[in-house]
Amino acid sequence: ARERLMDLELASLPRLERYKLLIGLVIPRPIGWVSTWNENGVANCAPFSFFNCISEEPPLCILSFNNRHDGAMKHTLKNIHRTGEYVVNLVDESTANAMHISSYEIPETESEFAKAGLTPVPGVRVKHPRIGEAAAAFECKIERSIQFGPDRELVIGEILHLHAREGIVDPVTKRISEEHYRPVGRLFGNRYCTTRQRFGLPGALPQSGLSAKASESAASCWSSC
Repeated sequence: ARERLMDLELASLPRLERYKLLIGLVIPRPIGWVSTWNENGVANCAPFSFFNCISEEPPLCILSFNNRHDGAMKHTLKNIHRTGEYVVNLVDESTANAMHISSYEIPETESEFAKAGLTPVPGVRVKHPRIGEAAAAFECKIERSIQFGPDRELVIGEILHLHAREGIVDPVTKRISEEHYRPVGRLFGNRYCTTRQRFGLPGALPQSGLSAKASESAASCWSSC
């Protein structure tokens, strides 16, 4: 029998419903954990899951920013606008809890680094700090930005410099170690995933089952989910 199909016209749906559909279906998403200094020297970091690499020549990554819940510009984006630079840190299992803690919206006078127990390490090519505990970090400068309406901006960054924890990158082949790099992906709400169950194709897929029922409620104020 033919499977029943749900058809939805996204333009006719409320924004929140579109949001829930998109972030629930496009999973897992990589997490760009962006670190900056604000104009008063407070170290800021926040995770964004509308993030990916889009080119190797030139080396580019993309981030998508919306506004804070109060309608103001995200502190991260404000710092990027001011300096034209930023650092994208990558999240692994060892830093997952700290990343989640840094997702809450706090006053600009407070530091997510301090709140999450993270170490700001000076950049090599940019003014902003990287997260010392992160598995890897990209120092970036804005290549271009694109505005979509009043509260959505895409920032494309050129990756100038790469930092990686020892053991993650083979110094000769530049291949990434599956054993030492255990990234965490973004799902929705307060849900995340690991990449522990890996497989090659063609061939049989590993058997898996769903664990706890996924929660629809967001347990944090994620910067862009």
